[in-house]
Amino acid sequence: MTDKSNKARWYVIHTYSGHENKVKANIEKLVENRAMQDVIHEVQVPTEEHIENKNGKKKVKERKMFPGYVLVKMIMNDESWYLVRNTRGVTSFVGPGSKPVPLTEEEVKALGVQEALPDIDLEEQDTVKVISGPFENFIGTVESINTEKRKVKVFVSMFGRETLVELDFEQVEKL
Repeated sequence: MTDKSNKARWYVIHTYSGHENKVKANIEKLVENRAMQDVIHEVQVPTEEHIENKNGKKKVKERKMFPGYVLVKMIMNDESWYLVRNTRGVTSFVGPGSKPVPLTEEEVKALGVQEALPDIDLEEQDTVKVISGPFENFIGTVESINTEKRKVKVFVSMFGRETLVELDFEQVEKL
């Protein structure tokens, strides 16, 4: 199996209009029940805020960017395809025939689903400096790195004791 086929990609599924959130909830429940979190990573219904004028009052409301569509980040295999395709409310995957086509990196960025984030050049036991937040200017040692959540756990010396703190990737820089 190549690295490419093992990597989760974003796919678009077509749903009955107005059922997007229900489909999202159904897929998430099926994934949880069947313990398929390692195959189906994320389900999103992209929304945007818009201002509505009603009786002279402005209200900020959220609306679906793509009514009738849901985005799923998953590793495509027979089992994951079957689970999503046979979820109540799903009509089909977007793609020619019955073959789902993943979104390109450019399409994902354009949709604003997932901002393109640079990989962090850190390893466990690296020495880092905290560059923002309440621990700014502290020096610490990397304990663990969570690339999915973009978090890093760092031991910093506080009051003469090593304390484990969780920080965003943007809050640290390698020394």
